[in-house]
Amino acid sequence: MTDDTPDITTASIAPSVSEKPEAVQEEGKVAKKKRSKPRAKKEASKAAAKSAHAEIEARIGHTFSDPNLLITAFTHVSALKQQRKRADSYQRLEFLGDHVLGLIVSDMLFRAFPSADEGELSKRLAELVRKESCADVARLLGLADDIKLGAVGASAGARLRKSVLGDVCEAVIGAIYLDGGYVAAADFVARNWTERMQKPRRPLRDPKTVLQEWAQGKGLPTPVYREVERTGPHHDPQFRVAVDLPGLEPAEGIGSSKRAAEKVAASVMIEREGVGGGNDG
Repeated sequence: MTDDTPDITTASIAPSVSEKPEAVQEEGKVAKKKRSKPRAKKEASKAAAKSAHAEIEARIGHTFSDPNLLITAFTHVSALKQQRKRADSYQRLEFLGDHVLGLIVSDMLFRAFPSADEGELSKRLAELVRKESCADVARLLGLADDIKLGAVGASAGARLRKSVLGDVCEAVIGAIYLDGGYVAAADFVARNWTERMQKPRRPLRDPKTVLQEWAQGKGLPTPVYREVERTGPHHDPQFRVAVDLPGLEPAEGIGSSKRAAEKVAASVMIEREGVGGGNDG
């Protein structure tokens, strides 16, 4: 008997994409998530940096076309990696800003005091552009927490030093000048220095002299200054000095030289003890 039933060939059919085992689909999802995490973190970091820059710009009163200038203006040399040049810190901008500030304030004084002679204008200029005045402006603008410091700078208390705050303020002026020109820099200086310029000028006196005269008036011996520590690299040392007077708590100051640190220490004691006449800290 002949079997006329046709042969049936069985073939294995591969599952479609939608029919892949659930385990395979889950593995793909996990891998996709892992790939997207670094990208998401990078985007979040960029957004945070952009927001921080915008907040600083709002306080400064200038929107930068070149945001790298703003970054450099706040970068202390201690924050640089070894392979990067010192020029990547704020030092070059500080140099420029120092001279731009001097020119702008000189112009402001020349116009504000038409009867003042050269000597009077020079004294006013010296008081307005000194590092302490720049540091005060930086503090009022809340720039201290924006400074990028490395381990050396942070351990040395660089964030709190008048010298660093003053340097950053000058660097910001230099950055604004490069980004927006003289008019933009002049606007920044006018907003932050006009009120200072209009205040009655106090005679500049060395705080060490003021403290010594005060001590003598109280029947105390001459103040004694002693070095507490020296920190930082050899090319950029920072000195911490204390001043002692009998019956008083020591006062300390930090500076790029012993002389500068002694003046700061004297200023601290003068302010603490309510001594008048010391305004050249």
